[in-house]
Amino acid sequence: MAVGIFDSGLGGLTIHRAIADRMPDLPLVYLGDSANAPYGVRKADDIYDLTTAATQRLFDEGCDLVILACNTASAAALRRMQEGWVPKGKRVLGVFVPLIEALTERQWGDNSPPREVAVKHVALFATPATVSTRAFQRELAFRAIGVDVEAQACGGVVDAIEEGDFVLAEALVRSHVDALKRKMPSPDAAMLGCTHYPLLAEAFQDALGPDVQVFSQANLVAASLADYLERRPEMRGNGTESRFLTTGDPKRVSDRAMQFLGRSITFEPA
Repeated sequence: MAVGIFDSGLGGLTIHRAIADRMPDLPLVYLGDSANAPYGVRKADDIYDLTTAATQRLFDEGCDLVILACNTASAAALRRMQEGWVPKGKRVLGVFVPLIEALTERQWGDNSPPREVAVKHVALFATPATVSTRAFQRELAFRAIGVDVEAQACGGVVDAIEEGDFVLAEALVRSHVDALKRKMPSPDAAMLGCTHYPLLAEAFQDALGPDVQVFSQANLVAASLADYLERRPEMRGNGTESRFLTTGDPKRVSDRAMQFLGRSITFEPA
């Protein structure tokens, strides 16, 4: 009864924490590909190959359902995986879905024509690879009309967070928000399109100003997963133990993880 959570590094621990808080009895197997992080500067084929390998590792751990808690993987690999790779009886879900649900105020299964929504000007902050796919804009266009999206590629932010340099990370956030505002001076809402970014939500909010609604993913993903498992309880899988796996140095990754979860955890080699 385990659900897998995959991220290119440690950012997906923000998703893990929210899911564990909401469903404390659900075993979770987390895999961070720290040896190959960050994904945000990699080519699409490379991201696909790394993501499928990691997802298969989680299937092998008894997870029938895997959450790609990595926006870059969700944007660059998920559709291709779902169309031709995911084995029968398994499911792989991305993290764009809950963001777009929240923004458009409609359920993902609602296949009615796109309609106007209250928000008209949206800032999207994401990795360079996520921005280049235009996946967020494409999925949003299926559900809403009249929404102007301005995307800002936030180079360097994930690297700074993974290294624990939050002074640099916050400085980069301010720089990227300034760059976004030169293109879209008055956004109505901002989407933090990377699972690392909730750790800097206050920095984004401060730089954007109090009138901009900032959407972050962790709690939205946890709520969507709870609803999904209520409808599809068989997707809990046959795994029974919570584990933390990494392709990087387990001791170093365990030390870094403290800032993400606020408690000590031990990573094992993947």
